[in-house]
Amino acid sequence: MEPQVVNRPEKSRYEILAGDDGTETAGFAEYHLSAGEIAFIHTETDPRFAGRGLGGLLARGALDDARARGLHVLPYCPFIRGWIGKHPEYADLVPEARRAHFGL
Repeated sequence: MEPQVVNRPEKSRYEILAGDDGTETAGFAEYHLSAGEIAFIHTETDPRFAGRGLGGLLARGALDDARARGLHVLPYCPFIRGWIGKHPEYADLVPEARRAHFGL
């Protein structure tokens, strides 16, 4: 099955599901949600799934959802911040006044 990114608001995180049956949590991106903003604070991928590009799929899925929800992104997590740096088409999600703070 294709990996799938799902929002788990009860856990304040996005998860990427993978594995043979598509139900194993292969990684997650924790966030803090407040008025109109989503702050990404930690991203982790299970070492068993390393090298498959799942971290990038997770970042893209979470950021696409933030865009669809009209949320500003605060990338405190180094992985999310680095991913945005490599994909400048997502930099507009970070408020312009805060981009320098995040090195974007």
